[in-house]
Amino acid sequence: MAGFKTHITTSTVLGVGYGVAGAFWFREATGEVPISSCLLATGLCSVSGMLPDLDSDSGVPLRETVAFGAAVVPMLMMDRFAHLGLTHESMVLAGGLMYVAVRFGFARMLKKFTIHRGMFHSIPALLIAGMLGFLICSCENMSLRYFHAGAVMLGFASHLLLDELYSIEWRGGRFRLKKSFGTAVKFWSDKRSANFVAYALCGLLAMAAFGDPIWMKQFNGHDHPRLHQAQQPNDSPPPADSQSNGERKDLHTAAWEAMRGIWR
Repeated sequence: MAGFKTHITTSTVLGVGYGVAGAFWFREATGEVPISSCLLATGLCSVSGMLPDLDSDSGVPLRETVAFGAAVVPMLMMDRFAHLGLTHESMVLAGGLMYVAVRFGFARMLKKFTIHRGMFHSIPALLIAGMLGFLICSCENMSLRYFHAGAVMLGFASHLLLDELYSIEWRGGRFRLKKSFGTAVKFWSDKRSANFVAYALCGLLAMAAFGDPIWMKQFNGHDHPRLHQAQQPNDSPPPADSQSNGERKDLHTAAWEAMRGIWR
């Protein structure tokens, strides 16, 4: 089985290559290179190389990945919060709640309900990671969302493939398979409950991923009253309420001048 340093080094190298390839692809397709998006994809691929070992007993991958995810996931959700029309204060509160949920709640669940080389090392887990990346990295550009989800899946897949490669050893002049062979790249485990949860999550996230672009259109910033008001041009006519208030002020001023003329 490959070690922590081997996994993170491999996924980082792949992430750099993925980011560079993405920059060239975007330049050819759109004429622009979103440098920040390419750098984000590199980081996502690098960190995703540790995701399958969240069920590890050593604690190092769990500690590092959960700490990174708790800090980064709320920031990646800011665009979605803006589309939902949340105020800045609400965004801060939502981000703080997400940090606590990931840092403490999610980490405790992993320690309690997972075993090493369980369904975290599987093809369904790979698909779950990719769909979560698609949903978390929310933006209006669908190409960028697919790009970021692909980075997560590439890093995750590199971990699974390395574990399988390290389960093959050369001994006695021939290749031998270790007992761990076949426990990383698999579609199911020996536990039915784990299989059910994994495939149920796949189904739910697939429906969420397919419906998310349509659902988010209902909360487009241009349709939200607060954001729409902020985006009105300066030369746009004032609302009807403000016009009526101005007319009332003019009437009050005229009445006051008339009263002063009478008393004079």
